[in-house]
Amino acid sequence: MNLLFEAKALFSRPRRSRSLIVLALVLLLWPFFAWGMAKLLIVSAPLEHADAIVLLSGSSSYRERAARSAELFAAGRAPRIILTNDGHQGSWNRVLQKNQFYYETTLYELTRRGVPADKVDILMPVVSSTHDEALLVREFAEKNGIRNVLVVTSAYHSRRALWTFQRVLGNDGTNIGLEVAGTGWQTPSPRTWWLHLRGWQIVPPEYIKLVYYRIRY
Repeated sequence: MNLLFEAKALFSRPRRSRSLIVLALVLLLWPFFAWGMAKLLIVSAPLEHADAIVLLSGSSSYRERAARSAELFAAGRAPRIILTNDGHQGSWNRVLQKNQFYYETTLYELTRRGVPADKVDILMPVVSSTHDEALLVREFAEKNGIRNVLVVTSAYHSRRALWTFQRVLGNDGTNIGLEVAGTGWQTPSPRTWWLHLRGWQIVPPEYIKLVYYRIRY
């Protein structure tokens, strides 16, 4: 029995060693793979001048999107900002004595950064998806003679947002540009997203949404 046990142990050692080597390789390569996953989601589309900046709603990342939109407005990239409404409300505001909608807090963030309130068009119909936003912006653009739009969104949402707006508005001859908000503030860096819970809530699900959008739309 002892000889049989020793023989089994002898044959199991190489298998165990191979498993450890594979595990070590996975741990070594994972940060590079994860970085590549995140970077693949981030795209941009240059557009030097637009008729309007389209600031996509996003309650969890409104500050970074508003900040980038205000920068572009200040740089003269567009004379107006179009803001969508996702219908979500934030926490209780003691000063205003109410739960502000995120389009309201986003507007406040824009004005705090130097954008005049009368230069912001708020599209009030509630949207529940990027596709809804694109349809609403297309309707507004047609009514107001807007032919060039510069979309602003979070980095990891940019590939799906650009594809959606090109699909919905591009076929009508509208020029679509896209600028991303910087990471490391409300969304984690591409190099370290996998170390944050917020990163796992954004990056892997975004691939599922990309596949769904390609099939659905």
